[in-house]
Amino acid sequence: MLYDAYEFQRSMMAGASKMASFGADMLNNPANPFAYLGGGTVVASALEVFAHANATRGKPAFGLDTTTIDGREVAVREEIVLRKDFGQLKRFVREGVEDGPKLLIVAPMSGHYATLLRGTVERMLPFADVYITDWRDARSVPLSAGRFDLDDYIDYLIEYLERIGANEGQGGTHMLAVCQPSVPCYAAIALMSADKNPCRPKTLTMMGGPVDTREAPTAVNTLATERPHAWFEQNVIATVPGNYPGAGRKVYPGFLQLAGFMSMNLGNHMVSHWEMYKHLVQGDGESASQSQDFYEEYRSVCDMTAEFYLQTIDVVFQNHALPRGIMTHRGRLVDPAAITDIGLLAVEGERDDISGLGQTKAALTLATALPDEKKRYLMAEGAGHYGIFNGSRWRDKIAPVVEEFITANG
Repeated sequence: MLYDAYEFQRSMMAGASKMASFGADMLNNPANPFAYLGGGTVVASALEVFAHANATRGKPAFGLDTTTIDGREVAVREEIVLRKDFGQLKRFVREGVEDGPKLLIVAPMSGHYATLLRGTVERMLPFADVYITDWRDARSVPLSAGRFDLDDYIDYLIEYLERIGANEGQGGTHMLAVCQPSVPCYAAIALMSADKNPCRPKTLTMMGGPVDTREAPTAVNTLATERPHAWFEQNVIATVPGNYPGAGRKVYPGFLQLAGFMSMNLGNHMVSHWEMYKHLVQGDGESASQSQDFYEEYRSVCDMTAEFYLQTIDVVFQNHALPRGIMTHRGRLVDPAAITDIGLLAVEGERDDISGLGQTKAALTLATALPDEKKRYLMAEGAGHYGIFNGSRWRDKIAPVVEEFITANG
């Protein structure tokens, strides 16, 4: 019933959004005499903000058609390297460029599409041959595809790394995990190290990841621990309605995750929309466009399977299985001590309100058999959670450290 109620409300608001957008266009049309009245701009701006806030959204495009390498513009095209039921391995092919380390960017399966990391990919393209995990919206996956949980996620990562392959001539593959995938990426490299898998990556960079959420717990961590596991199963899991390919699948809906994150920082989001409104009234289209672009991506949400979400709550947030040394993958113990030759870089934001300081750094301590010279820690001053992998701090302060670490461990 929850999902059906949301679909009804979304349909109603979509119609209102279209009407508001039409009204804003009419009032902004120079051929309309009412556009020159004193209140015309104010009303048009209000309608435009309302229309943008309530518009329906699908999966955004990366839109990365070119990059600049050594002062030369290079064409970029997307290529699907491996297609699986719950996610595809995508490569950003730089036309005519063959050198550079291979970098697998692991996007979070946490309610947003992989395009949330557009800025991460864009910054790394001049440096590396970039791949990304492009996870599917669970509501689009038919029930016939089966289930998908945290163990499956780890299997996918290992298969992706094996598909990319270890190419020693180019320094091997490197891995970069943004937020949630830090734990499954860490588990994957521990398993691959124990098996002496030749396709294990040369480095793993973890950015704002919940490796040990007992360190500096945030509101997100508190929410996940103050209620029993059964509460999440009974209150946030819904069934995909019949108008989607994944009809009947149990999911944690993206709209619920978005509502949670918006409510955590409701004041900031209200201020952002007020600023957008003021920019529109003042005719500052560029500033308003930046806010619109951010929220266009931020509000584009997707569902995740119930089994993946519930297992993540249990393993990562409630039982702290990895730092306690009890995490298993299909009955096999995940042993961080098996990691002996993979460089580890932990990046944290000083003002991260999702993964607190120390949670990602814990990964370095767990790798007891890894030499200290293969470990590195970076605390990004002034950076919040999203500032770790997007924006000017990422581009100018953090990405150069990641590039240097990959080069040093290539």
